[in-house]
Amino acid sequence: MSTSARKRLRVGIVGGGFMGRVHGRSALVAGAQVVGAVGSSPDRAAAAAEATGAEQGFATLDELLAADIDLVHVCTPNNTHLQVTLQALEAGKHVVCEKPLATSAKDATGLLAAAQEAGRIGTVPFVYRYHPMVRELRTRIAAGDAGQITSLHGSYLQDWLAEADDDNWRVDDQAGGPSRAFADIGSHWCDLTEFVTGDHLADVSAQTRTVRATRGGVAVRTEDLATAQFRTAAGVVGTVVVSQVAAGRKNRLYLEVSGTESSFGFDQENPDRLWVGRRVANELLTRDPETLSPPAARVNRLPAGHAQGYQDAFDSFVADSYAAALGDRPDGLPDFAAGARSARIVDAVLRSAAADGAWTTVEN
Repeated sequence: MSTSARKRLRVGIVGGGFMGRVHGRSALVAGAQVVGAVGSSPDRAAAAAEATGAEQGFATLDELLAADIDLVHVCTPNNTHLQVTLQALEAGKHVVCEKPLATSAKDATGLLAAAQEAGRIGTVPFVYRYHPMVRELRTRIAAGDAGQITSLHGSYLQDWLAEADDDNWRVDDQAGGPSRAFADIGSHWCDLTEFVTGDHLADVSAQTRTVRATRGGVAVRTEDLATAQFRTAAGVVGTVVVSQVAAGRKNRLYLEVSGTESSFGFDQENPDRLWVGRRVANELLTRDPETLSPPAARVNRLPAGHAQGYQDAFDSFVADSYAAALGDRPDGLPDFAAGARSARIVDAVLRSAAADGAWTTVEN
């Protein structure tokens, strides 16, 4: 039976860690059948299945791909994304791949080309796009409510690597890639900024810093924090600060769009609110399905006053990914083109930082 005729997707999940659990929950919420999961080793198959809600564990990726599945969720360390995704595409599967899509711009662009050649859907979870107030912000900017956009600024701050003995596989440049903080969370900020404004970062001047020279007795070669100033294609200037060592900040993604008529501020830790600033008065918009614009209402999941957060946004992203696999084209779905675009921005940031902050073009 064809995928479109069956309607209920059969999916597999590669990776049973935190992100595997998030993907698994969203798959079930979207009504998919989670056929199987693959762990980090054959003896982790059962644990991966339990963590993701899959019906069974598979010892190897080859065994999972040989099963009757339509789509694969790739939730493995960054350095494996390229090979796992290529194998899935070659097996004729649609793919939802964790970000970064690959650890280099060249490989990410190659995966985009591979998905296009295979005629398969490939998506990347830039899920902050799926907060209703983000869609509301995007709609209002597109309608001209900001007037002329004059500047963009914000930050993405975390503290989970602030202490000297904090460690994670992402710190290792062999497993996580040459960029850590910017590729991991700065990529979200850049994607969100480009998504809501419809503009693109054209040139960057960046600095990176590694605060902890060693972790677990091993030298650290990835950045703990980064700062960047940038110019967009439309000539707007902006700045962003990204850090995984900012004590007290758990997951604080903040974006402010300043305009001649109105300014807007979105804080991911308070996602049901959108600040609107005007010269004569300010207001704080609250997520309410009765007053949201149609694009924002489409991704609204709960009544007003019932907090809607990260997992809800992830659920909406996965539902849209499945709709695309079934032939739909949901508005605002972050696909492999967005993943490749993100990789090019990260590459420009690293090249600029290596050249003492020299202005560096984001390659098309």
